[in-house]
Amino acid sequence: MEAFQAGIGYGTTENSPVTFCAFPTDNMERKSETVGCILDHLEAKIVNPTTGEMMPLGETGEIMIRGYCVMLEYWGEKAKTDECISKGWYKTGDIASMDAFGYCKIEGRIKDMIIRGGENIYPAEIEQFLHTHPKVKEAQVVGVEDSRLGEEVCACIKLADGEDCTAEEIKAFCKGQIAHFKTPCYVLFVTSYPLTITGKIQKHLLRAQAEQQLGLKKEK
Repeated sequence: MEAFQAGIGYGTTENSPVTFCAFPTDNMERKSETVGCILDHLEAKIVNPTTGEMMPLGETGEIMIRGYCVMLEYWGEKAKTDECISKGWYKTGDIASMDAFGYCKIEGRIKDMIIRGGENIYPAEIEQFLHTHPKVKEAQVVGVEDSRLGEEVCACIKLADGEDCTAEEIKAFCKGQIAHFKTPCYVLFVTSYPLTITGKIQKHLLRAQAEQQLGLKKEK
């Protein structure tokens, strides 16, 4: 039987089917940490999400795509189309960095970014670290309201079957391994996450649930 090697790629519905792709000859570091490099006849750039200025290589920003893969429009939604496509460049809403060889590392979603006391924190980085804990089956990180810092980091964790763990144990695991301001202030243990019909986690609902459970929800 012929064996096939799986490879990682990156794309969105609006940029179908794929914009970045890894190669079988890539080293393990590139295979594990990046989504590969841009495909032929496509363009990609990393920009400051606020100013639109190009970011230096290795710096994080919003990834934008231009080329044949970019959709024409959102049907019947001109305003939404104009919001995400400018001069052929599609704003993905994803935070990423690119190296000198064109390999792209996805850091997270702009809308999921946590701003804690002026520090920009990408949940995906913390989630990936928490997944290395032997008792953690799945981890999702959200920003919850904080009167002093604006937002605080909250980890919502599903434990592996038969495991027991405490918030203090998770925080101790993080100490000295990730930046202190990225260490979760709150740790909640959950059995499920709010999902869309396609199985994607609804971070805004998870955030609302966490704030309610922590007593941080504002009365309307």
